[in-house]
Amino acid sequence: MRMVDIIEKKRNGEELSTEEIKYVIDGYTNESIPDYQVSALLMSIYFEGMSQSERADLTMAMVESGDQIDLSAIEGIKVDKHSTGGVGDTTTLILGPLVAAVGVPVAKMSGRGLGHTGGTIDKLEAVPGFHVELTSEEFTRLVNEEKLAVIGQSGNLTPADKKLYALRDVTATVNSIPLIASSIMSKKIAAGADAIVLDVKTGAGAFMKDEAQARELAEAMVKIGNNVGRQTMAVISDMSQPLGFAIGNALEVKEAIDTLKGEGPEDLTELCLVLGSHMVVLSKKAETQEEARKMLEDAIESGEALNRFKAFLSGQGGDASVVDDPAKLPQAAHKIELPARESGQVSRIIADNVGTAAMWLGAGRATKESEIDLAVGLMLKKKVGDDVKEGDSLVTIYANDLTEIEKVKTKLYESIEISAEGKAPALIVDQVTGK
Repeated sequence: MRMVDIIEKKRNGEELSTEEIKYVIDGYTNESIPDYQVSALLMSIYFEGMSQSERADLTMAMVESGDQIDLSAIEGIKVDKHSTGGVGDTTTLILGPLVAAVGVPVAKMSGRGLGHTGGTIDKLEAVPGFHVELTSEEFTRLVNEEKLAVIGQSGNLTPADKKLYALRDVTATVNSIPLIASSIMSKKIAAGADAIVLDVKTGAGAFMKDEAQARELAEAMVKIGNNVGRQTMAVISDMSQPLGFAIGNALEVKEAIDTLKGEGPEDLTELCLVLGSHMVVLSKKAETQEEARKMLEDAIESGEALNRFKAFLSGQGGDASVVDDPAKLPQAAHKIELPARESGQVSRIIADNVGTAAMWLGAGRATKESEIDLAVGLMLKKKVGDDVKEGDSLVTIYANDLTEIEKVKTKLYESIEISAEGKAPALIVDQVTGK
């Protein structure tokens, strides 16, 4: 088998075999195939695409390039959730304890963030003492006992994907549906879940800003998951404005606590109930979405979801008293209000620009080496469609370093539009089941 023949075959629009795809991935991982040949293949895939079977084969070849997490010692059907990212996306912090409260085991592998705010682990580390350094035995025990645990990503999980992504980044082949879908699904499958619920974002704050592209990506990932034996479905949700009100690590933990109490933002609560209902159904704990949603609503109302969050935090060394006293979370030195300059209705909030403003405060990482300030961030006071009067606060800015504050204010004013009329976008755009 020769790499040049494989490149030529894909360049001509032909379908690669399972063996050819495995040959490429194994060879690139062990460095027997050079970057320049894989670059040529990636560009051929970018223009010619891949069939469903090729996408499944690529995904599994990347899964098999490194470690695979064995969750067989954990009782029940393990359901994972993946979001394609956004601004103020606090869903994992809420969904974990919420679905665990109705008996769904959540064995979650999460990462740190690069961008607007920290990742799930960064946010959880705003809780004093919380850590994700667990042995596999501790991880298994916690999930079996409490139905919920979170660990950091394995260093050798899908190494082929890490190498391919770095190459895609410098060869203008990132934005390819087959390559994006295979990349995401390889990590989810290697993490050991039996079933996967995907939250695919669309809008200004999303990777897929165009709704048609978001739908195409959702369908591609669902088909890959189902083709390799994992029950998979996707929800396409709006990210044209930030989700919820909080953007920033400790602020988002506080918002997650409020949501588990039944006092969270309407959009964040609704998305968690929709995603959680699918997780419950895939876990076989309920037969219908309606039954699953009622179980989750009852878990919030009874306080069981909040109690599960406390148990989860303390189980991983965290100070669970922050749930009852959020003032124990990191606090910013300065709170600055951003007043509206005119009256009307909020007609647009450009999510990714607001996220950039939060990153300038220190809430996120511009590079992997950047230090996150867990206390800082933004709290929106208005959402699209809300009435606003001149002088009303649009955003509360939480800051420690005031060096960039005028730049942040300017960015926020540019990102929040007020006009005579504003209409809130639909939160749930579509759902893809693969059936």
